[in-house]
Amino acid sequence: MRVGTWNLEGRWSVDHVGLLLAQDCDVWLLTEVRTQARLPGFGSQLTTARMGDHKHWAGVFSRVPLQSLPDPHPAIAAALGAGLVWCSSILPWRSCGDTVWGSGSTSQKTTRALDQLMASLPGGLLVWGGDWNHALAGREHVGGLAGRSAIEEALTRRCLKLTTRQAPHRVSGLYAIDHIAVPETVRVLATNRIVAETDRAGRLCDHDAYTTEIELA
Repeated sequence: MRVGTWNLEGRWSVDHVGLLLAQDCDVWLLTEVRTQARLPGFGSQLTTARMGDHKHWAGVFSRVPLQSLPDPHPAIAAALGAGLVWCSSILPWRSCGDTVWGSGSTSQKTTRALDQLMASLPGGLLVWGGDWNHALAGREHVGGLAGRSAIEEALTRRCLKLTTRQAPHRVSGLYAIDHIAVPETVRVLATNRIVAETDRAGRLCDHDAYTTEIELA
């Protein structure tokens, strides 16, 4: 099974559809999803809350049938499918404001969102991804180190391993802030960064996409 994540920044075009379909993913954990986004052959579960007028915070797009779950948090979408819990989330960043996050520092907001997520998700094998706004290796350039520690704790609580820890960021010398975490029990076959540009349209987004191929027991 192949899983991908990409922050679309509210953009959508035939070039975005083409890049997504070209990766042959079974499930996409997308963030900042344009309201009219449709992916041929995929069902979707989007956050009820919107990040502005024209985009949802996050969404799960899947080739396998999905059973919807209540949003664990306004910026997080969740669903059941293929015997797994799927979760796509945005986590706070340094300039995120208070909107859906509440008051406090970036790390306090991150910890609060993670507590809400962990308390709301059902048990079972979890695949969790999205734009976490924290590198989990190297220099922290968007989030905070205490927030990074809270993410690590959440991964441990749900027995997850992070496939994108050493994945490169678009900016040379930095590591990814868009992540995919999978159950410790699955075998990870490959993780790849997909440069978000095409010859025809050029750069599609400031974020690159990431895919992970796993082998389920």
